[in-house]
Amino acid sequence: MRPVLSRLVLSLFPGADLLGRGFEQAGWCVVRGPDVVFGQRIEDFDARGVTTFAGVIGGPPCQDFSRARRRPPAGHGVRMLTEFARVVTEAQPDWWLIENVPGVPSVAIPGFTVQRFNLFAADCGAAQSRNRAFQFGSRDGVPLVLRRTVSQAKKLAPCVMARDKRRCFADLCELQGLARSFTLPGLSRTAAIRAVGNGVPVPMARCVAEAIRDRGVTDCRLCVCGCGRPVTGKQISATAACRKRIERSRQTQSRTERAVEFGNGNGEFSQAMHAELAPKVR
Repeated sequence: MRPVLSRLVLSLFPGADLLGRGFEQAGWCVVRGPDVVFGQRIEDFDARGVTTFAGVIGGPPCQDFSRARRRPPAGHGVRMLTEFARVVTEAQPDWWLIENVPGVPSVAIPGFTVQRFNLFAADCGAAQSRNRAFQFGSRDGVPLVLRRTVSQAKKLAPCVMARDKRRCFADLCELQGLARSFTLPGLSRTAAIRAVGNGVPVPMARCVAEAIRDRGVTDCRLCVCGCGRPVTGKQISATAACRKRIERSRQTQSRTERAVEFGNGNGEFSQAMHAELAPKVR
């Protein structure tokens, strides 16, 4: 039986695990799962019977969903989302979190209520302009309240990329919230840049981790777009961007009607759904 206040988290697709490092800074205990960087496959990972994790987090490969991709989606991104859903279904945590690019499909896993929101690195005090999409699924449906801050940098740097060739490795680490002396022993410089560049900025990860940790402590109404911003009075949206997001969501919903459901209780995902999803990814 899992303790009510368990702080144990399973991190999937960890790589350099910047996401997990942010959770550790917020007081969570992170167990890192398999990753191709270390010659491991998530397909071989079996979480059945392991019910000790309060949450499962991860940033599945984003190349198929990125605007920067140069080739048509290969289907690998959808397969990895499916594997994430399978592990969640097997581990039965209280909540899960996916971090990815804004173009990632919406994910639904049976038994969980999902809150989707975008977060900019500068909103978490980082000195770069990076936009990431988060999907938070919980059994109790209690939403996250995000404490956004303002970056103290006079000018935001371009966002860190997996193939960043303009800056030295130490600069990339600093922008991602790591120490300039950070190293990944055993990896080439190119592989290290890719591992750090693919990660979510640590301050952003910590912001979300703290919101999960403090969930339910703050009693307030939230913006209906799901961004996690509090609203007052008769407000239903927090900012002009939120209003635009709500309108886009209504338009999208009228076309697609539902989120893609990953898994039917045992992690299965049909070939028909693969074919249906492929043209929706932008």
